[in-house]
Amino acid sequence: MSTAAGTRTAPVSQRRTFVATGIGNALEWYDWGIYASYAKFIATHHFNPDNPTSAVLNTLAVFAVGFVARPFGGLLLGWVADRKGRKFSLMLSVLVASFGGLLIAVTPGYATLGVGASLILVVARLLQGLAHGGELPAAQTYLTEQAPRERRGLWSSWIYFSGTIGNMAGLAVGALLAVVLSTAQLDDFGWRIPFLIGALLGLYALYLRRGLDESTVFTADVAQEKAARRPMAREIGRHWKRALQVIGMTMGATVIYYTWAINAPSYAQTTLKIDSGAALTAGLVGNLVFLVFLPLWGRLSDRIGRKPCMAIALFGSAALALPMNALLRDSAWQLALTMSIMLAVVAAFSAVGPAVFAEIFPTHIRAAGFGIPYSIAIALFGGTAPYLQAYLADRYQSTTVFPIYAVVLLVISGLVVLTLPETRAVDLHEEQPVAARRA
Repeated sequence: MSTAAGTRTAPVSQRRTFVATGIGNALEWYDWGIYASYAKFIATHHFNPDNPTSAVLNTLAVFAVGFVARPFGGLLLGWVADRKGRKFSLMLSVLVASFGGLLIAVTPGYATLGVGASLILVVARLLQGLAHGGELPAAQTYLTEQAPRERRGLWSSWIYFSGTIGNMAGLAVGALLAVVLSTAQLDDFGWRIPFLIGALLGLYALYLRRGLDESTVFTADVAQEKAARRPMAREIGRHWKRALQVIGMTMGATVIYYTWAINAPSYAQTTLKIDSGAALTAGLVGNLVFLVFLPLWGRLSDRIGRKPCMAIALFGSAALALPMNALLRDSAWQLALTMSIMLAVVAAFSAVGPAVFAEIFPTHIRAAGFGIPYSIAIALFGGTAPYLQAYLADRYQSTTVFPIYAVVLLVISGLVVLTLPETRAVDLHEEQPVAARRA
């Protein structure tokens, strides 16, 4: 099968590419998902339990703090990916992320360390944020560069597909532990188990990634001495417009994604008072629907183009946000239904976005070029979404304020998408503008 570089990739190599990129990417989302799902347990162990509301808000604030490190991860590991290779960056990111998860799993609680437990939690989340800030751009870049040109949209849907599997694995572990363990056992030690599992699986992902071949596009283009000498900052500066477009189209998409795919089960538990096990099960249902629609949208984008799919996702989510928020009240079936509807639409952006981000930048700054602005957008908008949703609901005693904020961002992102060139099936080779890289 032809790749973007024009070579042929054996089926075994294709399987290795999907498995090795997928498991590391899944673990990133697993980390974020279990943190959000176990926020109420983390709150009682790492912060002063005398004020439960404050403890939960502090825990969600640390969730947002982890995103602060993502732009630095996009810069550091993006530089590694663009200078030393996609493979090395993928190995480094999963190693650092696993160490952060291990810290959360073994750190004693507030009763033992006092504020020290809170500080260690912050350090662990910063490490994971640093790793994940480089993981997604490197994985997206690697997979897109290895994909056949005519199926790049379908292949790029694997990023969110594998990530959703990781998120669902976290929800499944949570639902299973909720059945097997009592609430007291979950609060005592059970909440640590998912973090320990993630750390161990990270080591397995590292082993798998050691066996990857380097990206054919990277080898053909950036491995040349002239490309390797170009100053990174100057090259990124040359593409500042593309960087702003990445931020613009990501901010609405990331808010709606983190609201419905990641934080919805936790929000249902803490704000709407839905039973923990039922909320996690409803989250699994919603994410299963997301999985079904991801490859469908990816395949469709290979036929009709990237822009129509992303526009449908952003403007469609804006139209549905308030009605779905009104429908979601106090039952698990409402959570499952609203998550399913929203994620079926959001999938149109999630499937196509990874391909577009890679297609609008040249090879020698592809990972860092979109990784840095993408991480900034995730940090400013996605990472703060769970905190803002809980804070605004508590501050105004209303669940409507936050969806209005999300709608505004979605409309802005949709308008930014309309300014992009159509990138379906462009040639990813070095030193050609997007319009000239078309097949």
